[in-house]
Amino acid sequence: MLHKSSRPGYKRVIKNTAKILIAVEAVAFGVTYAGWYRLNTSRDLRHYVKENYPVILESYYQVGEFLGGDTSIRTHDEQIWSQERAKSVAGESKP
Repeated sequence: MLHKSSRPGYKRVIKNTAKILIAVEAVAFGVTYAGWYRLNTSRDLRHYVKENYPVILESYYQVGEFLGGDTSIRTHDEQIWSQERAKSVAGESKP
């Protein structure tokens, strides 16, 4: 009768570690994509990130320019924000 020999313990540890790493990477990718999607679809969030975390917004713009070669989002955001600043300054100066 043939007896099954058990697998060495290190193979089991490697296999379980690989499963955990793949799961962690999948979760990290999902969180990163969700953050990018929110940043990509919300000008208000981009403005908040610009005020509080400018490095993140600059990285977002650079990746978009590298992948698409399009600077229209950055220019459009700056135009909108400058118009909003002008309106708020004009509103504050009037009594």
